[in-house]
Amino acid sequence: MPILRQISQLGQPILRQVARKIDDPLDPSVQALIDDMMVTVADASGVGIAAPQVFESLSLFIVASRPNPRYPQATAMEPVAIIDPEILWLSDEMEKGWEGCLSIPGLRGVVPRHRRVGFRYLNREGEQKEEEYTDFLARVFQHEFDHIQGVVFIDRIESTLDLVTEREYLRRL
Repeated sequence: MPILRQISQLGQPILRQVARKIDDPLDPSVQALIDDMMVTVADASGVGIAAPQVFESLSLFIVASRPNPRYPQATAMEPVAIIDPEILWLSDEMEKGWEGCLSIPGLRGVVPRHRRVGFRYLNREGEQKEEEYTDFLARVFQHEFDHIQGVVFIDRIESTLDLVTEREYLRRL
């Protein structure tokens, strides 16, 4: 039965480490971690979560975009586990957009991201897949990919003037 995991907070060293590749996606411990991450991201009203955010330094994240209180305009999709992703290409076109993070509660920032991303990954069945995400999903992918590289969204903002509290962000919607 899946369990809610504690979410690591900014300042905890695991968020600044490059995550390890996964030897066997079908390992029962990896499958249990995926299930735990699925319930944890849903409970936290997130649109994605990476393994380092639940104290596991593994190259794994969930993209689980759906409208919720934190992201009312989010794209709706079935959650997907992305294992050992590799970025194949990024569009030249960039777009600035608001981001928050379950590991940095209470803050939002304007982050420049590529509008499109092509990537290869293993799904939870261990099958190699190639996908292309655009706009909001591309933003979520890049945000979560950063987590497995030891990077958080505040590292990517261009100015501290682009940071606001969560309350101020919601007021601006």
